[in-house]
Amino acid sequence: MTNSVEFYDRMLSLGLARVSEAAAMASARLVGRGDEKAADQAAVNAMREQLNMLDIQGVVVIGEGERDEAPMLYIGEEVGTGNGPAVDIALDPLEGTTLTAKDMPNALTVIAMAPRQTLLHAPDVYMDKLAIGPGYPKDVISLEMAPAERVKRLAKARGCEDRDITVCILERPRHEDLIAEVRSTGAAIRLITDGDVAGVIHCAEAERTGIDMYMGSGGAPEGVLAAAALKCMGGQMWGRLLFRNGDEKARAAKAGIEDLDRIYARDDMVTQDVIFAATGVTDGSILSGIKREPGYLETETILMRSKTGSVRRMIYRNPR
Repeated sequence: MTNSVEFYDRMLSLGLARVSEAAAMASARLVGRGDEKAADQAAVNAMREQLNMLDIQGVVVIGEGERDEAPMLYIGEEVGTGNGPAVDIALDPLEGTTLTAKDMPNALTVIAMAPRQTLLHAPDVYMDKLAIGPGYPKDVISLEMAPAERVKRLAKARGCEDRDITVCILERPRHEDLIAEVRSTGAAIRLITDGDVAGVIHCAEAERTGIDMYMGSGGAPEGVLAAAALKCMGGQMWGRLLFRNGDEKARAAKAGIEDLDRIYARDDMVTQDVIFAATGVTDGSILSGIKREPGYLETETILMRSKTGSVRRMIYRNPR
């Protein structure tokens, strides 16, 4: 049974950072070991244990694979002590299981929390995504535009040449035409092998990462997590669900999606204030990875609140 306890995002934020840190530290011993499933399971176990210590009435709305019938942190699972505010939770205990197994850059643990019924319950399907950072006019680009047009419009808004724009795209065969069209403008492309939550976050810190825009299709659940991050950091994002068969459309209907062609803006995916935390597992352009030092592990976490626009980076040392 839920109650009307207020969503005190400031009070909950540090607890959310601990959840993210615990998942990262649990996966530390499996970095570079070649076992994706073991790394993911270690992160899941730790994240769930920490979540259940928080005074919340939490429901996982973005969680472990819907199709995999995951035994923990599955969609609909209730977490927390059962006291405190009723909240939606979106999470990816280990974004980049392959990156972790191979000790490649930008593996993260990711979690977001918002008041109940304010995060899009995205089904486990693909989403066509487009994102840019803060400082641009509203709707300067859109999903309806061709990729080349997006580059030209963004360059004009930024006051630069097309060739000065860098676009982040997930390296997949399905993106071959997209990549070719973007390159035809003279723009640069940074291809990533996995981890499109991190890919979208790159846009919000263009001066730090060198990424101006993200585009391409990836998991819809990850799209909601990315939208939560951009709501905190600033920036614009759009997503449209993509369906390959009737089973995926049925999954959308189960999640309460009625308009299958709808384009969701950032604030459609995250309708109220949200808190977001991510911890580096392997070194990346957003966060440093876990450092193993004699006697302790060191993590770096980014903790953000949309209510204040605050972005906090925290170094945590934990004895081992």
